[in-house]
Amino acid sequence: MITFTTVFVILFFIFVLQGIWLFISELAGKDLDTFTIVKFLSFYAPTIVPLVLPLSVLLAGIMTFGSFAENYEFAAMKSSGISLQRAMKWLSAAIILLSLISFFFANNVIPESQYRFLNLRKNIVQQRPAMAIAEGQFNSIGTITIKVGKKSGDNGNELENVVMHVKNQQLGNGASTVIKAKRGLLKSEKNSNYLQLQLFDGNYYENVLPKDYNERKKVPFAKSSFKEYILNIDLTKLNTSEGDESDITSEKMLNINELTYTIDSLQTNYDKDIVSYSENIILRSNIYTPENSNDSIIKPVNKKVENILDLFNFTDKKRILEIAKNNTASVQFSIENSNNDLMYKKKNIYAHWIVYHEKFMIAYSCLLMFFIGAPLGAIIRKGGIGLPIVFAIIIFIAYHFMNVFGRKLAQEAAISPFLGTWLASIVLTPLAIFLTYRATNDIGLMISFDWITEPFQKLFSKFNKTNKQNDTTQHTA
Repeated sequence: MITFTTVFVILFFIFVLQGIWLFISELAGKDLDTFTIVKFLSFYAPTIVPLVLPLSVLLAGIMTFGSFAENYEFAAMKSSGISLQRAMKWLSAAIILLSLISFFFANNVIPESQYRFLNLRKNIVQQRPAMAIAEGQFNSIGTITIKVGKKSGDNGNELENVVMHVKNQQLGNGASTVIKAKRGLLKSEKNSNYLQLQLFDGNYYENVLPKDYNERKKVPFAKSSFKEYILNIDLTKLNTSEGDESDITSEKMLNINELTYTIDSLQTNYDKDIVSYSENIILRSNIYTPENSNDSIIKPVNKKVENILDLFNFTDKKRILEIAKNNTASVQFSIENSNNDLMYKKKNIYAHWIVYHEKFMIAYSCLLMFFIGAPLGAIIRKGGIGLPIVFAIIIFIAYHFMNVFGRKLAQEAAISPFLGTWLASIVLTPLAIFLTYRATNDIGLMISFDWITEPFQKLFSKFNKTNKQNDTTQHTA
């Protein structure tokens, strides 16, 4: 217990320092009081427990059982009739209890800390609006990316050389609106989720999306200049720094019951949208209906026709081909937009499922790391902080890499959320079973491959024996 507590505290503070580095742009040079900084780190700290806890269990298990084996305490226990299974019995019960506590922590404490963390950041920005925008770099806030050349004023709310890119989902990932201004002023009101940006003496450039598909190929745009332009920025869409894996999203603020309800609602709406989009595309694909054609344009013929267009005159052929072209382009554009919209909603559903599975995976990871670390320590027979740390780092890096890799694939809807979340656990569970079996049976870590090499040895032995007999026969002759 002492070893586990020591390892956990050390690793916890290491990852907290990493968090300070991630949010250094929001803390440094902002004239924040000590109490606010402590609250900031306190609300952030619970989010790193799912990362620190499995690593602590793994390292503590290797160190403890490695120390026992190195000092021949396991040999003494075996001579007294105490097996390794019996020695691990109460520790296994303690790890199961720790897993249950970690599940409760992930289901109740972490969502609350995420909520408070986001609100604290929003309150800091409201008190000091300039904190939302760092000087000399692009800052992402929702669909807006903004860069300022210089900040001045008492709270840094007076801006110079402002450049803004506003994205439009209908136009793809590129910036659909670009705004440049010589000066800007940041304002905010108490208890408001919006930050007001007032721009002066600038230009406004915007891509236009016409309803006619053929007109869109011309890529039309609108350009104008302004003396004053006011823009409201949603503070609830504050992004964390680049590369931060603890990005705060709404699904991470929900517990199991809330996630279940939300996923069910999102899935129901997703199924309805699929039916709606399908019906809309079917309606768009109709060329002629009784409402748009009063007279039949098909003339009855008595001879066999190889091309259906031969049934129409030149004017009707031209009109039919034009309608078919426009209808195909319209349906294609509708399918692309519908597919993008459905993919966005599908990824949102997958994101909720990922958070749902992560709450259970945190508890299972504690068990997994214990049944990897404890047998491995008994096998390698090395305690202390040397070789155990090497093994722990290698195993945990592999676990963390597979975990991040699987989660990223699931977030992009490339694989199911279950597989993406549990990928690392599925891969390492056989390793835990293998190490536990060999440690409890005192086999060691070396693996015998005789069952592979033995058939080849017999074959070569038989071949050599045959060659010797042939040589003997020839020599006698």
